[in-house]
Amino acid sequence: MSIHLSYPVTRYELAPLIDLSDRTERERLSGAGLTAFFAIMQRWKIRDEDARRLLGTMSNGSFYELKKDHGRLLDEDRLRRVSYLVGVFKALNILYGEALADRWMTMPNSNRIFADMTPLAYLIRGGLPAFQTLRRLLDARRGGM
Repeated sequence: MSIHLSYPVTRYELAPLIDLSDRTERERLSGAGLTAFFAIMQRWKIRDEDARRLLGTMSNGSFYELKKDHGRLLDEDRLRRVSYLVGVFKALNILYGEALADRWMTMPNSNRIFADMTPLAYLIRGGLPAFQTLRRLLDARRGGM
């Protein structure tokens, strides 16, 4: 007797993976991503210097060009950073009220992941791996884990 196991039938459709190395995809997402990024920075009251560092190493001139013209094309790394920050913003607003969600990134945090830093400082210091860790932490909290 042979037993065949399978997943139950579902109506859920997997979203296709987005290839951020594809210029067309980056063109499609960059404008909305930049608009969201600068709106989040304003809500969180993040200084331009720190916002620039969240986007990765970039000159003041390049940063202010992005701030002025949201139609610019982001590279894969910056678009990924923006994507993580949008997810963090969403998770914080699900977990906490608006006032706390908007302050959370700049508040001291005793979670050992942050090593006595604010979440903002943790992201700036840790780069893309820290973005991913923070996003996973908040998604786990949001999911009740």
